[in-house]
Amino acid sequence: MYYTERLKELREYHELTQEQVAKAIGIKREQYRRYETGINEIKASHIIKFAKFYKVTSDYILGLTDKK
Repeated sequence: MYYTERLKELREYHELTQEQVAKAIGIKREQYRRYETGINEIKASHIIKFAKFYKVTSDYILGLTDKK
């Protein structure tokens, strides 16, 4: 599983909008949308922010493990 799928999965599981997630980690919604759709590659610093926000590991976000 690629991180784009994980980001969307996590966001939908938590019943959040793209706007809410983007605001929580300090980016614009359009930038978040581009991460979630795979248009832009995600920055390492943002992977860390997503992991902290969702309380999962960066490996989970990157699809390297299924263990949150």
